[in-house]
Amino acid sequence: MEKNFRYCVRTLGVTERIRVATPPLKPTLIYDGNCGFCRRWIERWRETTGDAVEYIASQDAQIATAFPEIPQERFDQAVQFIGLDGSVSDGAEAAFRALAQAPGHKWALWCYQNVPGAGPVSEASYRFVAKRRTFFSWLTRLLWGDDVRRPSHRLVRWTFLRALGIVYFIAFVSLWTQIDGLVGSNGIAPAERMMQSLREQTGANISWFERFRVEPTFCWFSASDSFLRFQCGAGTVLAIFLVFGMAPIPCLLLLWLLYLSLATVCQTFLGYQWDNLLLEIGFLAIFFAPLRLWSNLRNEAQPSRIVLWLLRWLLFRLMFASGCVKLLSGDKLWNNLTALAVHYETQPLPTWLGWYAHQLPEWIQKASCGAMFFIELVVPFLIFCPRRLRLAAVWPFMLLQVVVLLTGNYCFFNLLTLVLCVILFDDAGLLKCIPHRWRDQLSRMLERSADISGRESKPSVLRGEWPCSAWLQRVRTICVAGVAGVILLVTAIQLVGMFRVRVTWPSFMVGLYQTVAPFRSVNGYGLFAVMTPSRPEIIVEGSNDGQTWLAYEFKYKPGDIQRPPAFVAPHQPRLDWQMWFAALGEVRGNPWYVNFAVRLLEGSPDVLKLMETNPFPNAPPKFIRATLYDYRFTDFKIRRTTGEWWRRERKGEYCPPISLRRE
Repeated sequence: MEKNFRYCVRTLGVTERIRVATPPLKPTLIYDGNCGFCRRWIERWRETTGDAVEYIASQDAQIATAFPEIPQERFDQAVQFIGLDGSVSDGAEAAFRALAQAPGHKWALWCYQNVPGAGPVSEASYRFVAKRRTFFSWLTRLLWGDDVRRPSHRLVRWTFLRALGIVYFIAFVSLWTQIDGLVGSNGIAPAERMMQSLREQTGANISWFERFRVEPTFCWFSASDSFLRFQCGAGTVLAIFLVFGMAPIPCLLLLWLLYLSLATVCQTFLGYQWDNLLLEIGFLAIFFAPLRLWSNLRNEAQPSRIVLWLLRWLLFRLMFASGCVKLLSGDKLWNNLTALAVHYETQPLPTWLGWYAHQLPEWIQKASCGAMFFIELVVPFLIFCPRRLRLAAVWPFMLLQVVVLLTGNYCFFNLLTLVLCVILFDDAGLLKCIPHRWRDQLSRMLERSADISGRESKPSVLRGEWPCSAWLQRVRTICVAGVAGVILLVTAIQLVGMFRVRVTWPSFMVGLYQTVAPFRSVNGYGLFAVMTPSRPEIIVEGSNDGQTWLAYEFKYKPGDIQRPPAFVAPHQPRLDWQMWFAALGEVRGNPWYVNFAVRLLEGSPDVLKLMETNPFPNAPPKFIRATLYDYRFTDFKIRRTTGEWWRRERKGEYCPPISLRRE
């Protein structure tokens, strides 16, 4: 007979083929009901196959009378699968045949039957586990818990999208308050000037689509101050809509396009890794969101598992790359674990808690650095482990982000990373983090949602579903598959490049990488690859006579040595941040600084709004210069005596005095 109907009696070493005289009405899997390991995984299989397979414990009284051809010792040795034609298979083959009854799960049985060696290896593995069921039952509880059924992620998606909406809201409002001074017509780097230059470079005959592909921004239509503010305002309103669950997919698509548009036109001021991270998360969220006009926990289907995996892959890349770049840079401060001894005072915008962290003993700094490497290099691999290990990864990640948030101002970066950590949960795990007074109500809503999504029903606008939602769902499935393929190919290039391995990539992969790069939605990550051992600060001063110089005070960056470092996150003062980067180089490498100085000489109100103080309130000065100082934190003794948080030493000139040419 065919090999599909064979049965190996392993204890006797002979082959016996069995077929029951009375086939069941539906495919049936018989298992040992006294085995905890079997019971747990049967529940997982039952959920996968649904009503397509009947699951019966071998201890059931009807088994002996219904299938007398199968001896009891076979039930004790392995699971038995009985097909509609009466054929009987056992062990790994029985498991694969049962799972093959579910749509999309026939591949395992195909491999078992057609891949050389797959059958014997599968059966040997099955026998190995069957002889050690007590141990593997304990291991299952350790890694998955008592319930190994496929977890739900409805509440996870609901929470993730609303938290992402809050981050989008913060990002757009923060930029809205600064955009006139940064890239407005009277700002530091006017957007209109940039767009005019791009039009000259691309030519007049190029299509709008080609222009957007090269520089993806809506400012091809207009780069006026009012349109820049409109984009910020539209993003703010759409973020509010997203928080309330209104048309999540259109909102997410427009939010991504608007932030991409502003990030492109703001150039260096929106060129940070968290801007890229927001764009990448926002892009994936478009495919993660429910296909509904109104998102509601009571009647939502499960999110795409592919996109869920891509979000987790993003979190892995973010954390793992952050640790790798530090070690691969060869920086001695990272290699000898002393980087944190200088990090708190040399980071762009420390907080006053960062001042206290800087005073900690050296052994604590080294231990903290070692713990950080463990979290960034080891813990990320738990993301792809079974449920309990994956949940265990959440807390180190969150702890690291909270510590960074408390000691430094990294705008919405830490908050956004915490939002991304939410996708490591499943609904059951997330419910445990919710206060008891809401937990029961949410559990009932999720159960109702599972019941509704499990029943077939026609799409209804009244229930918040899109018209033609079945057709749209098929289109989105195809898009998700394409997006996943692109992300895996591009991130492969990025990860190999991070390890400085020379690979000759196929031309289509190089072309793909170059095509997606302008959209900043598949990125490489890794902050502070090389630790800055000192803190140069630029002090900008103005004068009317070239002799008496008065300093401009920035809102948040160090200046006045008696002013304590402040908390400003999740808002990011973009000019203050750029001044930190400018101090690490020369003025010739930061042409925007010269534009900034010119705006101060012109007395631009938009730029002056970015400053804390204007020492020339009546008229702008005739000269502007920049002096470079080395800033260091004081210690407890000096601060108690003088009240100073910083000590500084003049290093030299950053930019010589400049003035406007007078006609």
